Amino acid sequence: MALPYLFHSQRTEHRAPLGAVTPHTPVRFRVRVPREWGCSACRLLISVDHRPDTCDGMFWAGMDGDTHEWWDCHFTPSEEGLYFYSFSLETNRGTLTLTRLFDGSAGIADPYTPLLFWQLTCYEAAFQTPDWLAGGVMYQIFPDRFARSGEPKSNVPDDRRMHESWDEPVDWRPGPQGIYHNNDYFGGDLKGIEQRLDYLKNLGVTCLYLNPIFEAHSNHRYNTACYERIDPLLGSEDDLRSLVKAAGQLGIRVILDGVFSHTGSDSVYFNRERRYPSEGAYQSPGSPYYSWYHFRNWPNDYASWWGFDTLPEVDELNPAFLSYITGEDGVLRHWLKTGIAGWRLDVADELPDGFLDALRAAVKAEAPDAVILGEVWEDASNKQSYGHRRRYLLGQQLDSVMNYPFADAVLQFLCGGDSAHFCAAIATIAEHYPPQVLRLLMNHIGTHDTERAITVLCGEATNGRGRSWQAAQRLSDEQRMHGVRLLKLAATLQYCLPGVPCIYYGDEAGLEGYRDPFNRAPFPWGRENTELQQWYRCLGKLRRVAPVLREGAFCPLPAPSDVVCFERSDETGCLLCAVNRSDDDRSALLPERWHGRTVNAGSGVIQPDGRLSLPPLSCAILLDNRDD
Repeated sequence: MALPYLFHSQRTEHRAPLGAVTPHTPVRFRVRVPREWGCSACRLLISVDHRPDTCDGMFWAGMDGDTHEWWDCHFTPSEEGLYFYSFSLETNRGTLTLTRLFDGSAGIADPYTPLLFWQLTCYEAAFQTPDWLAGGVMYQIFPDRFARSGEPKSNVPDDRRMHESWDEPVDWRPGPQGIYHNNDYFGGDLKGIEQRLDYLKNLGVTCLYLNPIFEAHSNHRYNTACYERIDPLLGSEDDLRSLVKAAGQLGIRVILDGVFSHTGSDSVYFNRERRYPSEGAYQSPGSPYYSWYHFRNWPNDYASWWGFDTLPEVDELNPAFLSYITGEDGVLRHWLKTGIAGWRLDVADELPDGFLDALRAAVKAEAPDAVILGEVWEDASNKQSYGHRRRYLLGQQLDSVMNYPFADAVLQFLCGGDSAHFCAAIATIAEHYPPQVLRLLMNHIGTHDTERAITVLCGEATNGRGRSWQAAQRLSDEQRMHGVRLLKLAATLQYCLPGVPCIYYGDEAGLEGYRDPFNRAPFPWGRENTELQQWYRCLGKLRRVAPVLREGAFCPLPAPSDVVCFERSDETGCLLCAVNRSDDDRSALLPERWHGRTVNAGSGVIQPDGRLSLPPLSCAILLDNRDD
């Protein structure tokens, strides 16, 4: 029986169709009003970013029992963009405005509360995203720290400090001027990754995402020195081609990290440190690269990324730079010719629309099924930057994004959050994003920019304490045991939510660590947590045998506040996932179709009355494939 909502944007009795739509699709809105309010008029208020607000009258549409009545109307978006809406009611209580609550339902606005609107996303009808990534598993590798082949390298700069042992701690102390230089290396390389492909295949990995591999003078390589060369410590272009080919034979594709908002000051283009024989922008206004940069007062006063003078910003729309990156013989298309399967774009929200438009055109012209994933930390459907609303996901720019909202929801729930807020966060993203974007979301629970997931789940919070304190921290045996149980639950949610799970290298082995550089320790070969690895393999197998996880709809189910329970469903079947984060037994009443079934993965038990019993810190996954 429907709950007595005034309006709920995620329920078909109130809005149909649900989610994002294409232009000229009629959308029906229905408001359920208490009869005692004496409603004489109901209006749908529509706001579009670049047009004045409009108002559509709603019509009385009959009774809902004896106590409520329906008002409805149809609205048809005419073009791509975002439509924000609310409702206004004329009643015997005066004019009432309905505002959005956290879960997509409606509340009555008051003068003291900001009005929150619902969002209708309208995307290009021809928008397509690559099929090959849907339903798969991603694996993110920080190249210096995953695996080293031991093969000799040539042309490696002599100012790099190499660790003698793979198991040494990372450098974290600043240099003589108090600057942390990121110049310690462990020697991970492309051949090392290739040698570990069988390990990745056994995890169920179908896509490798590599942090930057181009020549750069730091271990993270986000300060690009040359877009045209692989960093010599990692190997050569032939090594990349070999990795891509070997991975492809195992059904694994490779995508690269593109850093196009800035370069390094120590680069062939800027050349502040005079490492290169050619003339960089810092050396002369006559340099072919001078126009790439924003000099306020040449040579020392220039725009730099977040104020770091070692990362001079580029003008992405400068014709010379734009051609160099997106042209027919440009950087994007050159590396796509090696067989890579796409790009992850660093700080995509700092790349202007014109650049992203040109980037997509170049990538899709070279390889139509290549994927373009953007780094956006917020809801990417309504993100604002550069002083205007961004259009990443409407069909002409990104295929999908890194899913920080999901990561936040997973970790917050497992650290004591409420399941209703968790489900609302997931459902809101599913409501705002086009379905072809949603299916490719990069569902991580940690990256090179965040604390390790196990540290977030069971470690002591930093509370502003610095690197000296962070370097000294290690999880106790008790913390680690608790953390492993929680990380298994986090991975379960990660693998079962809409999108594609992405493992940050070493999470599946139990790597811990606070933020950079402690989250970038070498992979603990020979010291892995085998319980975690086995669970990740189990989840990887689940992705292979459950086609519903490609594009199945997300539907939350009623559960206690410390239990998340939801279904994924489509024409291929249905999957149910339940996670109990509490230290006590919990249960949830399942829909009748699950009664009498057995749990496919996890430790829950379905009781004769249809209740799923979950032990403390446990999960259950049930699968019903239509063709079984």
